[in-house]
Amino acid sequence: MSDKDLRLNDEGASVSLSVDVALDVPLWSTFSYLTDRPLSRGQRVLVPFGARRMCGVVTKSHNENKVYAFSIKCVDDVFDDLPPLPDDVLDLVEFAAHYYHHPYGQTLFTALPTALREPRAVRLPDRRVWRLTAAGRAADVAPRHKVRHALWQALAERDLTPEAVRAVAAGSGAILKDWLARGWVARADVAAPSLKVEGAVPLNAAQREAYEAILAGEAPHKPWLLHGVTGSGKTEVYLQLIEQVLAAGRQVLVLVPEINLTPQLIARFTHRFPQTPMAALHSNVADGERLHAWVDAWQGRARIVIGTRLAVFTPLPQLGMVIVDEEHDGSFKQQDGLRYHARDLAVWRAHRAAVPIVLGSATPCLETLANVDAGRYRRLVLAERAHEAASLPDVRLLDIRRAKRSEGLTDEVLAALAERVRKRELSLVYINRRGFAPVVACTECGWLSGCPRCSAKLVVHLLARKLRCHHCGWEEAVPHACPDCGNPDIKPLGEGTQRLEAALSRALPSARILRIDRDTTQRREAWDDIYRQVHAGEVDILVGTQMLAKGHDFGALSLVVILNADAALYSADFRAGERLFAQLTQVAGRAGRADRPGEVLLQTQWPDHPLFRALAAHDFDRYAAELLQERRLLGFPPACFQAQLRADAPSLAEANAFLLGVRDALAPQAEAAGVALAGPAPALMVKLANRERAQLVLESPRRAALHHVLDYLTDWLPSQPVARTLRWSLDVDPQDT
Repeated sequence: MSDKDLRLNDEGASVSLSVDVALDVPLWSTFSYLTDRPLSRGQRVLVPFGARRMCGVVTKSHNENKVYAFSIKCVDDVFDDLPPLPDDVLDLVEFAAHYYHHPYGQTLFTALPTALREPRAVRLPDRRVWRLTAAGRAADVAPRHKVRHALWQALAERDLTPEAVRAVAAGSGAILKDWLARGWVARADVAAPSLKVEGAVPLNAAQREAYEAILAGEAPHKPWLLHGVTGSGKTEVYLQLIEQVLAAGRQVLVLVPEINLTPQLIARFTHRFPQTPMAALHSNVADGERLHAWVDAWQGRARIVIGTRLAVFTPLPQLGMVIVDEEHDGSFKQQDGLRYHARDLAVWRAHRAAVPIVLGSATPCLETLANVDAGRYRRLVLAERAHEAASLPDVRLLDIRRAKRSEGLTDEVLAALAERVRKRELSLVYINRRGFAPVVACTECGWLSGCPRCSAKLVVHLLARKLRCHHCGWEEAVPHACPDCGNPDIKPLGEGTQRLEAALSRALPSARILRIDRDTTQRREAWDDIYRQVHAGEVDILVGTQMLAKGHDFGALSLVVILNADAALYSADFRAGERLFAQLTQVAGRAGRADRPGEVLLQTQWPDHPLFRALAAHDFDRYAAELLQERRLLGFPPACFQAQLRADAPSLAEANAFLLGVRDALAPQAEAAGVALAGPAPALMVKLANRERAQLVLESPRRAALHHVLDYLTDWLPSQPVARTLRWSLDVDPQDT
């Protein structure tokens, strides 16, 4: 802490112990406070900060009397409800703050459950049990004291949780207090249950080879890429690896990209390890439940932690393995605040703990493949589906340039769906657009339903009779006539999930159709209902967005129809092709996973495009090699390292002016380090929520050179005057360009 951050004491110097404290504020330093007793790193404290009292975390303790020429404030209180945060989590936070160039205090509080960010102590459930001592077992509790005798008998049979005690005997608190004073009972931690494994299946040759290679790995800190086609049994490999880790008394961290994958995975893990305590950590978990799961993992009670990206910060004192499923998925990248990538932090954490990390995917990201090529990662391949009767689906490309379509569906697609309905086989119609239609248009003047706050179109939601922006949340009624020319002949253009659901209901009236998108899965129980209906055979056709594209295993699904895939080919994002191939591979891979052969019908105007040809041939390796070669020729990641400085303001001119000033200030440093500066340029979506956005890109073939310039930027920029109406943010290794 520098002298400028301390207040002068007119009465002279002070002598005391002091600590450095991290606070959840957008400032880059920690803050010094006096304390009347030594405090450990990671201890939560209550401190004054300006007019507020805030929760802070001790980052360093100066455990010797120190003379200050300035007065500094004192720690108001110490939260002793939990032990200090563990060093491994604090080290991970420190690395993340440094790598992503984000204020340390905000990084630390991002990593904590909401309850631990609040300036108050937390109340945790009592996980200990009541247990009879030897004196208690020898005690004479007369049967005539019915309540006491019932409680004594129950304790003689087994240890009791507080909930179980209350169920046995009302008013048991006074009885147990008396027995505790006599030495008849004691509090004890719950004994860890023995490992029980059910439902394991034999591994095929490729799975066995991967399993044994990972267990026998000589360099556990070197990541493994488990590259398996859809349905190849990657999860079974995970489960059998986890069994060995649990048997060794260690914990496992499993990261998944989407919330909706978590319940299905937990159900499968619970079936395999019925006695093993698990913790689920994702945004649908209530704050209190999340805190309890987080603390259970920290205290070693939860042996398996399954969660989305934020779970990478979960404390695990006996960490034995990390698994990142669908490692290519963009959901692992946080897009605001601390813009971290959970997969990359998981790799760092596993390396630091010297434990194996397995990155699983059918379509690994190009950065991961580049690491394999460079020898930093090791690759294991599962080229065949695990089910002996299953094979990869037959992918057919339907040229729609001259085909007749009804509501976006060709006759061939409708006939194929009708045939599956007749056979009572499950079909999936995939379109990555929710709502009824992506836009409303006027047939006279060409007016389109644009969002007044964003550079985006308002989507028709017909059931609600609303136009909605899927970016900022703006909502308005569907107009009866064109707002510009008054023409009443306005029409929805294009298809969304709602429109497809309605069209299929008309074309196939006997079909049982279930739509799955963000609008239909808002309830916490929605996915449980979906799985129940599908597995009970109550659904003929699923209509859905990318929520259905990954991780779900529907054995009866034999047909996948893909609509509107061409749209991504027009994107200005250089990653669009990579993402589209991964997305289509995942959704196509839902078909034919059991004993029914699978078929995929993909409607396209570009049947000769290399992406679609590679998809039809199931040739990911060739397409990925072509993309990697393109990236190297063009100097795009992974051939270089990037960072983006983004600015948004009420006008694009303000954002550009700010970034121009930054570029001019950075230019000498960047030139000396060999870092290129590109821009400023408007963002792909210029206007969002009434603010206009621009970006400055920094890139270099050397990571160290890029971070050297970013260190200079984050030292210099916070001290510069910035208009109150302007916001800026830094994104290291950006995924959205």
